[in-house]
Amino acid sequence: MLFFIYFYVDFGYILPTVLDTFLLFWSFLFVFSHSPTFARHTSLAAQMAIGGFLPFSAICMELYYVFATVWGHKTYTLYGILLIVFGILVIVTSFVSVALAYFQLSHEDYRWWWRSILNGGASAFFIYGYGIFYFVSLSGMDGVLQSSFFFGYMLIICFVFFLMMGAVGFLSTLTFVRYIYRNFKAD
Repeated sequence: MLFFIYFYVDFGYILPTVLDTFLLFWSFLFVFSHSPTFARHTSLAAQMAIGGFLPFSAICMELYYVFATVWGHKTYTLYGILLIVFGILVIVTSFVSVALAYFQLSHEDYRWWWRSILNGGASAFFIYGYGIFYFVSLSGMDGVLQSSFFFGYMLIICFVFFLMMGAVGFLSTLTFVRYIYRNFKAD
């Protein structure tokens, strides 16, 4: 019992002194480093949700007709409209990727390379979600073979779509970043 009293009294005085010295030493090391605080809209999940939802909302009406043509027995005859919607998709994806990279750069976070690919390709997750909705409620498919066929091919299609729109997002963001830093003058 006497040992525990000695231990408590001795470390009750020594431990706070050692901790204060240790914390004081580390606080001097980190005084000059600047660590910016990030808002919620600069997190990866929020940027991917924004970067995926806006391009998906531009094409969601046309997706039903494309899915009915590919997975159903309907014919698609509006190829000019599909080309216009694809152009709108590319434009919206590039603008959203540039805007999200600008928000990220304005918060002094320079790691925009991979995020521009993820933001651009995030609409593939929404398309896969729409594929699940289409399979469950609109397709009338059932069975293990049809399910594995549908979801396997949808996974491949969405992966290719992710790579394609990720490339659009990256190239447009790279063009934007090179433009703003080429015209940047530090006086």
